[in-house]
Amino acid sequence: MQASLTTVERRIGIGLAVLLALGGLTIAAAARHGVMAVHGAMALALGLGLVFRLGGALYDVAPAGLDRASRYDDGPTRFGIWMTLTWAMIGMVAGVWVAALLYWPEATPPWPATSFGRLRPVHTTGIIFGFGGNALIATSFWVVQRTSRARLADAVSPWVILIGYNLFCAWAVTGYLMGATQSKEYAEAEWYADLWLVVVWVIYFALYLRTLARRAEPHIYVANWYYMAFILVVAMLHIVNNIALPVSWAGAKSYTVWSGVQDAMIQWWYGHNAVAFFLTAGFLGMLYYFLPVRSGRPIWSYRLSILSFWGIVFFYIWVGSHHLHYTALPYWVQTLGMTFSVMLLVPSWASAGNAIATLNGAWAKVRDDATLRFMFVAAVFYGLSTFEGSFLAIRPVNSLSHYTDWTVGHVHSGTLGWVAMIIFGAIYTLVPQLAGREAMAWPRAIEWHFWLAVLGTLVYVVAMWNAGITQGLMWRAYDANGALSYSFLQSVQAMAPYYLLRTLGGAMFLGGAVLCALNCRATLRESRTRDLAHDRPLAVQPAE
Repeated sequence: MQASLTTVERRIGIGLAVLLALGGLTIAAAARHGVMAVHGAMALALGLGLVFRLGGALYDVAPAGLDRASRYDDGPTRFGIWMTLTWAMIGMVAGVWVAALLYWPEATPPWPATSFGRLRPVHTTGIIFGFGGNALIATSFWVVQRTSRARLADAVSPWVILIGYNLFCAWAVTGYLMGATQSKEYAEAEWYADLWLVVVWVIYFALYLRTLARRAEPHIYVANWYYMAFILVVAMLHIVNNIALPVSWAGAKSYTVWSGVQDAMIQWWYGHNAVAFFLTAGFLGMLYYFLPVRSGRPIWSYRLSILSFWGIVFFYIWVGSHHLHYTALPYWVQTLGMTFSVMLLVPSWASAGNAIATLNGAWAKVRDDATLRFMFVAAVFYGLSTFEGSFLAIRPVNSLSHYTDWTVGHVHSGTLGWVAMIIFGAIYTLVPQLAGREAMAWPRAIEWHFWLAVLGTLVYVVAMWNAGITQGLMWRAYDANGALSYSFLQSVQAMAPYYLLRTLGGAMFLGGAVLCALNCRATLRESRTRDLAHDRPLAVQPAE
């Protein structure tokens, strides 16, 4: 980090680190004990660590201004990739463990932090925000520079964003382990962590806009449209859904201002649009950049990518109410969500089809290049999971599927088959360039990772599809006397083989992710200096 900063920027960094340490000390002193005190101590330790790190390098040789302006700032991307892989390990290990607990519930150790209820949000937050969020931030820094042909607007903000964002993730998962949660799906972190994320996100939004404003390329490439939609709408969703009143300014507990059916509607407006703009729009930006780069072919239809963008942005924002069929939510609102969910299939398949059509003429590369295969499989699973989502939103289908493991299978076909696959494809494209190499250190390991990921996803998803349909049919089966044919306990017992298969599928996927992390470590440890003239921003050159 400090190697890319000038002396003045290091001083600014030290000042910000001191503020972080003082803020952490204030929080810890005000809370005195409990979750908030622990989180204050974490911020204090992080701030002091940054002070010592930057202070120790304060008078080291600083990069020359003109030389730095002629190169992209890829240090934050490198750090973001490492954090992506770190959170992948945390989130996936937690996921495999809680999946195993559903098959072996007696394996739960006798202390609260290891219970299913506390580990499950560690898994969801670790994967969605830790793994997915760091991948989005890291790749967005890479993409906006290359497509704008301009260096990031400043050198300090990217580090503030990444370090601040990962502090939020650490606060969230440690809070869950200690029992602090708002009990809102995908939004369990408490009020002070939510406020911290707002500050970080505003800096992120401002940096992205400032970088685009100073671009040397007149056209804003479509990937940036998707990244910007992700940044802007996620901020709106996060703020509205997490408006809460703390019981005490020195305590973690808070209560949302929303109540009853309004709370449910706001929560699923947030929840499904987190899927829409965090897990879809951002990753479509990743797909629209890295797929053409890796395949060596332009997007099949640039115009279609723009039309798809506006269709996704407009339709997705209305669909959250399909999570609340057969509830107290007004019937017309349920119907609105169902209708827009079905309409959403058109722009979603336009993006998936556009990605697959881009590979026409490059199928030999897909056959031989495992990295490109990751992206191809991601596009296929994106098309499949969006079709399934529209199908499950139809009210009669929802009556069978909702509250069953079919929904779990649907979510994981999207997260494993779409999100994780495109992340791994982007990582395998980025890491050699960050290391100054032509390819990853262990090319065969990419092949092993690909097949472990694909087989693990299929085992997991197919098991959950079967589990969910079985559950739905058992719950609605009646005998000749009109009584339920099966007790709830019998439906739980019927899930045992499917839960075992889910654990095995998740373990296979985790094994592939471990290979990826080790491969990236080996590649980046052997970094070489490689100055590519075509991979530079347009910088002002001195007169001769």
